Amino acid sequence: MKQRLITAILSLIVFVPIVYMGSVILTIAVSLLGLIALFELFRMRKQSLLSIEGLIASVALLLITIPSNQGVLGTAYSPSMLFYVCSLLLLVSTVFSKNTFNFDDAAMSILGSIYIGYGFKYFLLIRFEGLRLLLLALFIVWATDVGAYLVGRKFGKNKLAPHISPNKTIEGSFGGIFCALIISTGYYFIYPADFSFGITVLLAVLISVSGQLGDLVESALKRHYDVKDSGKILPGHGGILDRFDSVLFAMPVLYLLTLV
Repeated sequence: MKQRLITAILSLIVFVPIVYMGSVILTIAVSLLGLIALFELFRMRKQSLLSIEGLIASVALLLITIPSNQGVLGTAYSPSMLFYVCSLLLLVSTVFSKNTFNFDDAAMSILGSIYIGYGFKYFLLIRFEGLRLLLLALFIVWATDVGAYLVGRKFGKNKLAPHISPNKTIEGSFGGIFCALIISTGYYFIYPADFSFGITVLLAVLISVSGQLGDLVESALKRHYDVKDSGKILPGHGGILDRFDSVLFAMPVLYLLTLV
């Protein structure tokens, strides 16, 4: 527990100023996080990100993650077209790899790039819209994690998804939502947003639920590949996927809600 707390504090000291600054610095940092997460996904499948296929998948992820309006691509072709080219190249690799890279590997590489890439892409897009909304979302995700852990540990009896994550409980899930509501309410009155209190409550519930679904998806992924943690880069927390699994689901949901 002490190690988890120290890692969390040090991570916040580094990450929060970068989020506050935004712009190209945040884009670089988030793109790096995406690549590390993709590396962890490849390692779960016992593949190397330094292979030709891994490099193609990395390019595909960056094509999704980096907003095209930042002009970093330097090409007339759209990112979606180039991503499709990367997908085709991965499929072609199954022909010439002598069975060391098969169709399932290609599918994992493509889907992994989409899963991680779009999660971090919408993180960036929300930050570019404004810092206040992004911080609200992050506070909701963090409050959900803490609330679910504490309530589940104290009162948890009924398993939420025992075949995927035996330690998660229904009581903990509702505890996470409750804590998210408390934090979002306090945040609303301290930093009033452009939308109503009712919308804030709705956002808190939907972000909390989607974040928990993201956590369960990553748990299912680790269960499938029979690994305890996605990585070891964050002592006490595991890997980048372990730490950002909720964010990868919560941010796309929040972005879609802001369009309504």
